[in-house]
Amino acid sequence: MEKTIHPIAKIRTDFPEKFGIPRQSGLVENIGQIIFEPEYRRIESIKGLEQFSHIWLIWNFSENPTNEHFSPTVRPPRLGGNTRLGVFATRSPFRPNGLGLSLVRIEKIDTKCNHAPIIYVAGADILDNTDIYDIKPYLPYVESIPNAKEGFTNQSKTHILNVQLDESLYPNIPKNDIINICQLLAHDPRPAYIDDNNRRYGMKYKHWNIIFYVQNNKIFVEDIQNT
Repeated sequence: MEKTIHPIAKIRTDFPEKFGIPRQSGLVENIGQIIFEPEYRRIESIKGLEQFSHIWLIWNFSENPTNEHFSPTVRPPRLGGNTRLGVFATRSPFRPNGLGLSLVRIEKIDTKCNHAPIIYVAGADILDNTDIYDIKPYLPYVESIPNAKEGFTNQSKTHILNVQLDESLYPNIPKNDIINICQLLAHDPRPAYIDDNNRRYGMKYKHWNIIFYVQNNKIFVEDIQNT
């Protein structure tokens, strides 16, 4: 029997477009807000959630085109864009049901504001204004597996670039935002198959457009523009 699912909330994040979003949750300490849809905007629906430090979010890859024909393989960008792996062996957004899964840290739960409750979370890898389909608490005693195999993703941990950004040129940008921008860039938002030293890239973060280029495994921030 088919079942239709409906969003319970939306998440507001600092990522207005796909390029530059962290490839996994927890890589960047940006703060997001989970705002419930009116039907689910009930304080009692989150009673007890304050006892947990982290939650799982199930959400919708809304920016990816739907494909009527199932593709069993995808090309992970971190493998250069040419190697194909099974879609269910990756975290590719191009999936049959377009569902994402992210683990985020609870920063605070506001039960007094307008549209309460609002859950503030850190470490989301989700586009701004994305639909959230479900929220579940993270249970470390069953979900933390220290010796688990990481497959091909193990190489991503070592692909960290040095970021060159002169903070003195941007005195009006808060320190936390500078830190987040550097963290985003350090994980190299470019597809792995692009390596052009002369190319300039633009990455949107909040209301800024960060212009950068890459040379010798270093990222140089050329400008930060207010959009």
